[in-house]
Amino acid sequence: MRYRRLGRSGLQVSELSLGSWVTYGNQVDENTAIETLSVARDAGVNFFDNAEVYSGGKSEILMGNALKQLGWERESYIISTKFYWGIADGPNRKNTLNRKYLRHAIEGSLQRLQLDYIDLVFCHRPDPHTPIEETVWAMHDMIQQGKALYWGTSEWSAAEIVSAWHLADRHHLHKPIMEQPQYNLFHRQRVEQEYARLYEDLGLGLTTWSPLASGVLTGKYAKGVPAGSRSTLPGYEWLQATVTNPDWVAATERLRPISDKLGCTLSQLAIAWCASNPHVSTVITGASRAVQVVENMQAIDLIPRLDSDLLQQIDEAVRPVGATAPE
Repeated sequence: MRYRRLGRSGLQVSELSLGSWVTYGNQVDENTAIETLSVARDAGVNFFDNAEVYSGGKSEILMGNALKQLGWERESYIISTKFYWGIADGPNRKNTLNRKYLRHAIEGSLQRLQLDYIDLVFCHRPDPHTPIEETVWAMHDMIQQGKALYWGTSEWSAAEIVSAWHLADRHHLHKPIMEQPQYNLFHRQRVEQEYARLYEDLGLGLTTWSPLASGVLTGKYAKGVPAGSRSTLPGYEWLQATVTNPDWVAATERLRPISDKLGCTLSQLAIAWCASNPHVSTVITGASRAVQVVENMQAIDLIPRLDSDLLQQIDEAVRPVGATAPE
């Protein structure tokens, strides 16, 4: 495993990381969580991603219990969470980044994760109804109070990130240092074009999600939706239109000769491709079983092999479907 700085910060994150979206609380119990975390850790992973909203808080509880059982030294790993959607109904409890919500949200996550502080805290979506000044000050205070170490954004526009960054700079507050966008072979515009100036101008780091495009790039949807896949889970039926997109499925099959030539799986090729972008600090992978973690982590050996010729072949294979997936 190699490690990269998170943007311009001094924090080093593993090139590949492990996330809990969909799996923890839906497909993974506590014993499996311990197993997948352990296998990832043995591979050199030091960053584990979570969010308040995942499984309505159950994902954080599972990860917190697993970490307690594992007993790792706190300084040896990095944990993230994300705030915006909320896990309760009512005003100031969901779909907001106001100060009141953020104060209670961090306390809830700390309790569920059983931690004294959280390394990375993301504003999970922009909030058009809360002044950006209020959110920036609330995130700054969160860090000043020792409840978080760094803060950033997820799926914010470049203009919104710039606005928050310059406001923080103007008032000598803690700045947003990282963004968590979707990034894969079918979803590229934001990372490769919209954010292009932010890497140098602001020192923005990226913790990217969905490297397999919700599983399409594994190739498992070539013959339809297999039983037990995440798109068959209650509440995730909306994924079926995405994973059965005929253009995406066809493009994935055009990648197969490349993966065969390299002696790797389609999943490993897709993950390594994401990590080949030097602006990506870490690629968040997901897994419901330890064997999937092992397979995903083997993509590390593939990253240095993706030279300009191979990257061009990959681009040509997916080019007919365009570079950006529908939102």
